[in-house]
Amino acid sequence: MGRLTITLASGTHRALKEAAARQNRSMASIIEESLELRGIQPSNTVGQIVANARARSPLDSAQAMTLALEETRRFRKGD
Repeated sequence: MGRLTITLASGTHRALKEAAARQNRSMASIIEESLELRGIQPSNTVGQIVANARARSPLDSAQAMTLALEETRRFRKGD
């Protein structure tokens, strides 16, 4: 697992700390979830999205890319 140091505004840090306490979670888990919701995924996840798109239909590369973009947008929205 990688480590990262970030600097937050005092109010943001306080809000994050309070949210973590209310939800009985770590601040790291909230940040990680937020990154995932913004579509920041490990490359193996992105590869799986593309593989799923290609498996749905016999597409050429351009069609597969279009479908992959649609699937990525759907995934980010949580559908």
